[in-house]
Amino acid sequence: MNKRNFRRETENIIGQAQREGRTPTLLVHVCCAPCSSYCLEFLREFFRLTVYYYNPNITADGEYERRKEEERRLIAEYNRQVEEASRLSSPEERQAVFTRAGMNSTPAAQRIEILEAPYDPERFLSMAAGFEDAPEGGERCTGCFALRLNRTAEAAWEHGFDFFTTTLTISPRKDASRLNAIGERAAEKIRSEHPGSRLSFLPSDFKKRDGYLRSIRLSEQYGLYRQDYCGCEFSRGRGYRNEADTGE
Repeated sequence: MNKRNFRRETENIIGQAQREGRTPTLLVHVCCAPCSSYCLEFLREFFRLTVYYYNPNITADGEYERRKEEERRLIAEYNRQVEEASRLSSPEERQAVFTRAGMNSTPAAQRIEILEAPYDPERFLSMAAGFEDAPEGGERCTGCFALRLNRTAEAAWEHGFDFFTTTLTISPRKDASRLNAIGERAAEKIRSEHPGSRLSFLPSDFKKRDGYLRSIRLSEQYGLYRQDYCGCEFSRGRGYRNEADTGE
């Protein structure tokens, strides 16, 4: 059985939309600013993006707020570039805005909106009960991915998006096959519960095509806060130093 190439699937969906003259809407679950930096830079060229900040696994209030504010800061900077370019008349002048900012972007880049979910760490802790001592990457993590992606799917349906996806696949420590399977099941659940819904999960493996390396460079460029653990209290202190370097 051939292994799926999720990056190619992303590009095929983008290509199909371009041939049809469409700019689909996409709700992007983000885990943190460093991981989302490249994903948003890439996706804003082809989609009308809204970031969905839903991370109940971050059980420390201060940490949750710090990561959320870094995400807002990054989005504001990306939007500033788009707004500055939109005021210029020639394609060359508009492109120069992104070039000066050190971005791999074009005048096709669009504004990014943000949708903040309620902070409910109790929901994560309830899910994690019994799996507190599970190894990193094990059953607790699978449950955490499902919790966040199922809620993202619900929000995407509630707000009428064409697609949803997650930045989690940018991490070399996260299994893209598992994440894509969870996302696709979440989309199927929405379609079964809401006949007529055409919501789809956008397959991804954002670490490919040097996406992971690009996220490190963008994090350095914008001085993004780079946390040293995944998010939940169970992952803290387990040797996952510089976790932002390897993905949230």
